[in-house]
Amino acid sequence: MKLMKKKTRFTLLTTILSVILLSGCSNAAQPEKEAVTLLIKVPVQEMNCVTNAEIDCSEAFLRKAGEAFTAWYDKADVTINLQVFAFTDEKAAVPDCFDTEEAADILYEGYFNMASYIHTGRVVPLDDIITEEMRSDIDDSMWQMSMIDGKTYMMPYLNLQNILIYNKALFRECGLEQYFGEGREIQNWTIGEWTDILDTLAARLPENIYPMMMYAGNNQGDTHTMSRLRAFGGNPFDENGNFDFEDEKIIQALAWMQEGVERGWYPPHAENLEMKNCSELFSNQQLAIYNFNNANTTLYHDIGQYGFVNYPGNVATTFPTGFEVFDNGDETKIQTAKDFIRFIYETDELLELSAGTIPASKRVTEKYADRIVMLDEFSANSEHVTDFMNNSPNWQGSDDSVRSVFWVHIYDLLQGTATPEECAAALNADCNAALEAGRRNSRLHE
Repeated sequence: MKLMKKKTRFTLLTTILSVILLSGCSNAAQPEKEAVTLLIKVPVQEMNCVTNAEIDCSEAFLRKAGEAFTAWYDKADVTINLQVFAFTDEKAAVPDCFDTEEAADILYEGYFNMASYIHTGRVVPLDDIITEEMRSDIDDSMWQMSMIDGKTYMMPYLNLQNILIYNKALFRECGLEQYFGEGREIQNWTIGEWTDILDTLAARLPENIYPMMMYAGNNQGDTHTMSRLRAFGGNPFDENGNFDFEDEKIIQALAWMQEGVERGWYPPHAENLEMKNCSELFSNQQLAIYNFNNANTTLYHDIGQYGFVNYPGNVATTFPTGFEVFDNGDETKIQTAKDFIRFIYETDELLELSAGTIPASKRVTEKYADRIVMLDEFSANSEHVTDFMNNSPNWQGSDDSVRSVFWVHIYDLLQGTATPEECAAALNADCNAALEAGRRNSRLHE
């Protein structure tokens, strides 16, 4: 019996010692997680969110998503740095930082800027993180805008539709109530009606209050200006995807825009104004008509005081806002960045932060349809939406891009130093040169 007890005690001690040793070996064998730092860049942009009152801008959304991801992710020890830049600093913040320590790993912004970066060969395809569930949850039209040559380079998160908004009180003051729409209806006015409205506002508004925005001080808002060139039914693009500003109807629209300077339709010296100057005028009740989309949250508390209308020519524009991942030579960063984006789309709380604007997700749109301001109106207005970029390369990001050269000639037009015909010819020359340079230098990520 004693022998058996000793044997049992020895076996038990051996077992305990083995467990301790194995446990120690197991702990020692666990490697430390690799430290990964991701730099996410995002422009200053309002964001309307009905699921979380704290999310009022893109920065707040990304900060929340980053905190959730770093707490959840177990493949690396991730630090997310967020850098916010002004839209006017796009070139300095993004393309000028390529091949530096400040190069973005992830970019979150509107497609009208992001699309050009695909042609640098630095933006990686994201098809390997897109599940069938994700693919079916987003409309095919958005996927088409996100793809080149069958590969997906951008991930749509939300959508913005651009129209015009007008101050009903200023219209009423000028006796223009007959032009009011029903409720939040997005209206269409004929060119004759537009001319009558603008002339009446110019004649009857008090001093220092102006009919409509106009600006050409920099490239901001240039896409809205380009929309106005469709006022008489012209298309700035020909069948080959080149610009055709010398189309008769485009020249007619340029002439109509220039005529507005003499007729008092715009604030004085509009060529020197920036879009933000006109935004301030509208906020201060000094401008009757201004640009609007579903991110303009500051107007929602008294939205009944405003009316809504498409751009002259019954034109609206739209573009998704979403994500790109850049290849900066670090495969671990690329994979971690992709995992971050997939995490957002597979986490309901984060995906639903898009509700308030128009979500890219069909199921989020359906779930919050009754809480998204003007969702029905924007949906009904989709038939008036035009593609203002036409999948053009070199739209943004270089000194000779479309956005770098377009506004300069609108400046000359508004200043009166160029006729509509001269402006059209100059736009054709410089904007088509930008497209040609983009096509010549375009390369996709290998």
